[in-house]
Amino acid sequence: MTDSADPGSSPLFEAKEFDESSVFSPEALLENARRQKDLPERSVPDICILDPDGDIVRELTATDEAHKDEAWPGYHTDLYRFERNDEEFGIVGCAVGASFAVLLAEQLFAAGCQFLISVTSSGQIVPKDDPPYFVLIDRALRDEGTSHHYCSTSRYATLDDELRTSVEEACETVSRPVYTGATWTTDAPFRETEAAIERARSEGILAVEMEAAALYTFAAVRERPVVCFAHVTNQMGQTEEDFEKGDANGSQDALEVITTAATAWRSLN
Repeated sequence: MTDSADPGSSPLFEAKEFDESSVFSPEALLENARRQKDLPERSVPDICILDPDGDIVRELTATDEAHKDEAWPGYHTDLYRFERNDEEFGIVGCAVGASFAVLLAEQLFAAGCQFLISVTSSGQIVPKDDPPYFVLIDRALRDEGTSHHYCSTSRYATLDDELRTSVEEACETVSRPVYTGATWTTDAPFRETEAAIERARSEGILAVEMEAAALYTFAAVRERPVVCFAHVTNQMGQTEEDFEKGDANGSQDALEVITTAATAWRSLN
């Protein structure tokens, strides 16, 4: 552990007292947001989704399949509700990055969420196919800051084994390929240097994204079920047709993966 008295040390790796409760809680934030906005207390759906790109939300609202939840008390976001396969989902768009994703995860579980799914665009590191395709993230390199406030230093954050097995088996039936493997979670996409990419490649990492390591660390510490998918859509801007997701910006493919993961989680419960 770094000496906290060292003026040149980073506070990120100093003592965090991981077993100590936070003074500021998600429940307090939601309670005060409801008070200020005069909102009723209403649980979110059992299954909620983080959609960092916002493409799924935009498609669902454009087709009038999703409707804004006016009782959602989050200060920074809107939550939408929609139904697929007789299951109601809640979805929040444009939650980009580890800190924002975990901020929302804390709030969603405090508001009644039972299972959280994240589907985020990512850049290809070790090719598994021609983009776009999906990766069920089984472990994520902790090259971000948020996870280090929840758990002591370890190189990777991992998906729960039982949940991984169930979701992996279920995803064998979806239309777009879903591979299982590791990703690199970074806070700084414009610092994806050749050296950093080569390090990731040498560890067999399939893709780079911005949320999974923090979400999996949160999930382990809070004992909450969370599953993260990387939607591999690009090669970090190195080809002429990067960032193409397919029809409806890939939202229909993503929704198929989401509903399949939801069914797999239900089968465990």
